[in-house]
Amino acid sequence: MSGKEGDGGGARTSSPLGFTDMSVNVVLEIFMRGGLGGFRKRKHDNFPHGQRKEEKENVNPSSALMTSFKSFQLELDTRHDKYERLVKLSRDITIESKRTIFLLHRFTSAPNGEEILNESEVKLDAVRRKIKQVAQELIGEDMYQFHRAISPGLQEYVEAVSFQYFIRTRSLISVEEINKQLIFTAEDREETTNMTSNSHDKEPHTWSLKVTPVDYLLGVADLTGELMRLCISSVGNGDIDTPFELSQFLRQIYDGFTFIGNTGPYEVSKKLYTLKQSLAKVENACYTLKVRGSEIPKHMLADVFSTKTELIDQEEGLS
Repeated sequence: MSGKEGDGGGARTSSPLGFTDMSVNVVLEIFMRGGLGGFRKRKHDNFPHGQRKEEKENVNPSSALMTSFKSFQLELDTRHDKYERLVKLSRDITIESKRTIFLLHRFTSAPNGEEILNESEVKLDAVRRKIKQVAQELIGEDMYQFHRAISPGLQEYVEAVSFQYFIRTRSLISVEEINKQLIFTAEDREETTNMTSNSHDKEPHTWSLKVTPVDYLLGVADLTGELMRLCISSVGNGDIDTPFELSQFLRQIYDGFTFIGNTGPYEVSKKLYTLKQSLAKVENACYTLKVRGSEIPKHMLADVFSTKTELIDQEEGLS
């Protein structure tokens, strides 16, 4: 296409791409009108804003539809507030249970271990009072709808109770014994400020909260880590028999968890790896005591075990 063409000496210039001035103007006009992929108006933009505002003002707030949605809003807000209160209570239960576990770790080094156990019982009673508030919140409710809010606290409580029970009896507490401790009567009821008065006008004389089997298993799995720490601290204090007792006890727990395998909940199979780590550390401590116990002074055994534990962690991290 030539740069100049036309009749009577008239000229039309062309663009480098081959478009003439006329074709460029046509394309621009099409784009301005919204064609060929140009910007298009949304459907609701065709309606004037005043008309939409009038439609909102014409809505009857006392209609059956609006009344139903307001009741739905009230129900959802009430449930959300209850869920948040349960999360806060679960957090308080977790904190107090951890403090009880820290206290029980002083049992091996304390001159009077019975005082440590009595003090831990007082702390656990305070935790149960928090659990009673949870049970009162769940009156008339399906516990499993709020289970995710209270599950971390219940797991930590199971860990603290089972740790105290093992120190006293050298055995594992059952879920039935734990649930027996979580039955509360009206005589020891305390006034709570966060209770809703409308739903609790007619409360039963007893409140109870059952620990689910999953929460129990997860709490026992966390217990193995505390028993591993108890093994190292007891060796540092010159107690040579406790590591071997703990090794047999942890082996029984590990065998029980392996029977569950991958058939149980995902969280249980996830805890199995940590349980295996704790068992390996305790068995390594028992091996060192049996083979090289006579070569290493008692006051240096804890340092040796700590060093080997760090090496095991590094090897597992690299593998």
